[in-house]
Parts: sequence; C-alpha cells; structure tokens
Amino acid sequence: MENKPLVYFLCTGNSCRSQIADGFLKALGGDRYEVKSAGLEAHGLNPRAVQVMKEAGVDISTHTSDVIDAETLNRADYVITLCGHADEHCPVISNKNVVKWHWGFDDPAKATGTEGEIMTSFRAVRDSIKERIEKFLAEGK
Repeated sequence: MENKPLVYFLCTGNSCRSQIADGFLKALGGDRYEVKSAGLEAHGLNPRAVQVMKEAGVDISTHTSDVIDAETLNRADYVITLCGHADEHCPVISNKNVVKWHWGFDDPAKATGTEGEIMTSFRAVRDSIKERIEKFLAEGK
C-alpha cells in the first residue's frame, strides 16, 4: 500500500466540524491523503451533520466519534484543529515534522432557533469547510 500523508482533523467532540472535514477530504482527496478525525471527547456523531453531508453527496453515517489517539496524532503529517477549544487544548505532538493548522469554524451544534434556522447554520458551516478543503487540495495549505 502506498504511504499517503495522514491528515488528522481535531475538534472538541468529534461530532460535527471534524466529521464534515473528514468526510469531504476523504471524498475529494482520499486518493491522495489518509484521513482521520477525533475529538478531545467523543460526543457521538451529530445526526444533522450526517444529514447536511448527505445533501452534499457525502455519506458519513458510518463514521464514529473518537477520542484523540496519541499514536495517530504523532504519526500525522497534518494536524488541523477546527475549533478554538481543540486548538488550545490539543495534546503535545512529539512529531516535530507535523504541520499544525487551526481552521476555525462556528459550532453549528450551538445554533439556536427553528429547525430550519439550525439546519441553515449546519449548511453554512458545511459549505465553508468544503471550500477550505478544496483550497487545501489545490494549494497544499
């Protein structure tokens, strides 16, 4: 098997933003990258995230919500945090060659209002993450 660079997406609960990023990078760049995601805690896969990704043609319904794995973290080529809390509380990475970035996105799980308004927040975050993944694939940064 070809050794592809590992991208590790991190968020607080590994329920929404990191799952969306994981899904898009696997769908759009899975031939070029190994992709994993995790959280400081495991909050479970958010059903609204699954729904908005399905609307975008990406099935993340089989994803699991996982806690950060030290071995995966230390072999990652890219560690990308998607929320400020995960960025501030990311465990120490012993791999000195890792590229660590913070791509901050609002937490759609904290959206309030009607179901329609909440889903609008999820779709906006989904679309912003997709744009950022496309930029990463085009520019490598």
